[in-house]
Amino acid sequence: MSHAGGSDDRFMSDINVTPFVDVMLVLLIIFMVTAPMMMQGVDVDLPKATNEPLSSQDDPLIVSIKKDGQVFVSDYEVSVDDLGEKLQKILEGRQSKEVFLNADQTVPYGVVVRVMSEIKAAGIETLGMVTSPEDEGKTDSSKETKAAQ
Repeated sequence: MSHAGGSDDRFMSDINVTPFVDVMLVLLIIFMVTAPMMMQGVDVDLPKATNEPLSSQDDPLIVSIKKDGQVFVSDYEVSVDDLGEKLQKILEGRQSKEVFLNADQTVPYGVVVRVMSEIKAAGIETLGMVTSPEDEGKTDSSKETKAAQ
């Protein structure tokens, strides 16, 4: 045991925090590098719209529809027929009955309407539609051509 001052019988009471700071800096760097890699949800091509973003108190429940018609609740695939039952079970413990619909813009309108009706039948009070902000003054002519055909 080391003594402070050499001949004194008192122990040194200083805490060495250098290893603690080193570990915290390493953890900070790890989290900074991995945080952008953790994406939530399913990758879909959202339709463009000009509107104000919705605010939410809780983490919202997101229902996604991919190009091929696959339906996901968060990251888990479900069939359209089972969607209402799954949503009821998920939202049992939640205070707000709020769901955001995240659908690819190329999904047929009938599929989107069917998913929306299943969501409403599950007792969802608020259904929000997720869109991407529209580029002001810029349009993608290839998308306009595909829509016109």
